[in-house]
Amino acid sequence: MLSTTARPLIEATVPVLLANGEAITRHFYARMFSHNPDLKNLFNMGNQASGNQAQALAGAVYAFAKHMDKPEIIGPVLDRIAHKHVSLGITPAQYTIVGRHLMASLGEVLGAAITPEIAAAWDEVYWLMATELVAREARLYQERDWQAGQAWPVMDVAHKEVTSADTVALTLKPRDGAALPDFVPGQYLSVALPIPEAGLTQVRQYSLSDAPGKDAWRITVKHVAEGDTAPAGAVSSRIHRSIEVGDQIRVGPPSGDFCLQGDTRPIALISAGVGITPMVSMLRHLAATQAERPVLFAYATATADRYPHRDEVEACVDALEDARYHLWLEDDAGSDPQALPGRMNLDTVELPADGDFYLCGPLPFMQEQRRKLLDQGVARDRIHYEVFGPDLFAELQ
Repeated sequence: MLSTTARPLIEATVPVLLANGEAITRHFYARMFSHNPDLKNLFNMGNQASGNQAQALAGAVYAFAKHMDKPEIIGPVLDRIAHKHVSLGITPAQYTIVGRHLMASLGEVLGAAITPEIAAAWDEVYWLMATELVAREARLYQERDWQAGQAWPVMDVAHKEVTSADTVALTLKPRDGAALPDFVPGQYLSVALPIPEAGLTQVRQYSLSDAPGKDAWRITVKHVAEGDTAPAGAVSSRIHRSIEVGDQIRVGPPSGDFCLQGDTRPIALISAGVGITPMVSMLRHLAATQAERPVLFAYATATADRYPHRDEVEACVDALEDARYHLWLEDDAGSDPQALPGRMNLDTVELPADGDFYLCGPLPFMQEQRRKLLDQGVARDRIHYEVFGPDLFAELQ
């Protein structure tokens, strides 16, 4: 709990942090990497260049400072961060490094506006958040029989399959033939690959796209192409162009709090683009273990050739006893008899009563569908979501 001395100082300076948070965190990352260049291997340097990581850190600290006394609001945010940290193998000692450079950056960016008393108050907030995260991460490591900082296992690429115009699926098997840890449909793996041209190893998270309980893991990877304001994805480019059957990849433990709930309520899987990948895992698991469970599967993509795992999805829908299937193609629906034209419109879909709703896709898509669900009377706690990349969903809490 925040001390009585610190509380009024934090309440008075939260607006200052909100206004300057991105500048502070950009300065922080530059400072930390200059003193600890090895940490570049843990962070997504593409998100560093775009500023997404700075926005995410500033948002997390701001959210914690504002809502630290409201566990129902801050708890899910901390859970999501803890899962991401476990997927990366973050250690308690690294919180000391982050705290030291974050507090130094606060003073270096804001100057005389940060008195010693204000600095001490924000240091208290940081360590309250860090302590809570370390505790959550310790529980997650224990559940996985995994150690923070443990060397990641090397997996063999047993199969590589083109699953759409811009995605490939990799099937990964342990080199030593050991049994794989279990996972919950919806979770992801961290994948570490050397990027020779950058002189770094980079880590990315990719959803597991098959059902659990097998002797291999499968991930599906979209190629992040170069855009007007962003370079091509370093890891996705290497996976698409260079990784082949027989190559080795290091992976972390399955992680993520976007998980299929183990009950019998009706379920709606709503996704767009590459956001379909965790939904494929959920759908395959449901078809194999709960074929009687009512399922709504709604998917939107630009064109039919950008629909990953379509044959698998439609086979699973056919195998379910009570399934409804809706497809939208934004650019070429006229060529596909199963598709509706344009963007997804849940206003035209009969939603399951008393169901659980899972959303995954680009942020604007998620915002729009979440609003529609709320407008149609779906309870907030029945809407589960996944965002790829730094968590930009805080505004929807």
